[in-house]
Amino acid sequence: MNFPFFIREVTRSLRRDAGPPFAAMASVLVTMLVLGVFIPIVQATNGAANEVRGKVLVDVFLKTSATDADAESVRRKLTQDTPHVGNVVFVSKAEAYAKEKRQNPEAYELLGSNPLPDTFRVTPDSPGNIDKLRDALAPASASGERSVIHPAIDEVKNRRDETNKILAGTKVVKLSIGFLAALLILASVLLISNTIRLSLMARRREVAVMKLVGATDWFIRWPFVIEGILVGAMGGVMAILLLLVAKVAFIDPFKQEFSLITATDTVNFGALVAILLLASVAVSAAGSGLSLRRFLRV
Repeated sequence: MNFPFFIREVTRSLRRDAGPPFAAMASVLVTMLVLGVFIPIVQATNGAANEVRGKVLVDVFLKTSATDADAESVRRKLTQDTPHVGNVVFVSKAEAYAKEKRQNPEAYELLGSNPLPDTFRVTPDSPGNIDKLRDALAPASASGERSVIHPAIDEVKNRRDETNKILAGTKVVKLSIGFLAALLILASVLLISNTIRLSLMARRREVAVMKLVGATDWFIRWPFVIEGILVGAMGGVMAILLLLVAKVAFIDPFKQEFSLITATDTVNFGALVAILLLASVAVSAAGSGLSLRRFLRV
């Protein structure tokens, strides 16, 4: 292959009309920016969701009239007679009140007495047994009403409901960003395809002459393929540079304050650069191939 000739043809084509290539490059730039943000967010949220799922608890609230003897009796009931119990932690009303007051001092200054109950935080032996554990602590009757297994227990609350809400929220975020990324990838492919099509139309006489003098199919196609890949690669490189600036200026200074940024299962920046470069070239090649297949019959 005569690469110097192909590069000259690509350069001449880009100088002739820079509008469509610039639009295609901008589309690839935005797409790679979204992917560059989307990939770490998905990995970090997956890690956070797994961590939340692993901390599913059942809260066993005692009655305000429960004594220390009642609390000890409930503890024995939980540790000795209740199935699917992994760990039991007792939080007294005084401990809970002190913690909440540290977090919300102004709100708790208005309270005349401690409204919080003694609580047992029960971790299941496996996250998948959380419903079985709740049913063991507060079995449901035929009418659907639940009754607790000890008279000193006031309420059994399953934190899985809150966990499922968190997981559902992260799923919506991931699906929304994924859908946006898919739309931008499609737009990039179509814009690059349109760029190659306009280049083909501008050079259709040259293509006809090359066919008449015996040029092979791929000799005619290569300049257009290279043009599409070059446009996409430039968009990918610009996106990587912008992400690098954002990383140095905004992300690195706040690493210590936001644990989501420093999640251990998040892809490192070097691997992310390689992924974005490959993705930008793949998008460009797809757009070039689509245009050549439809509009260049050689």
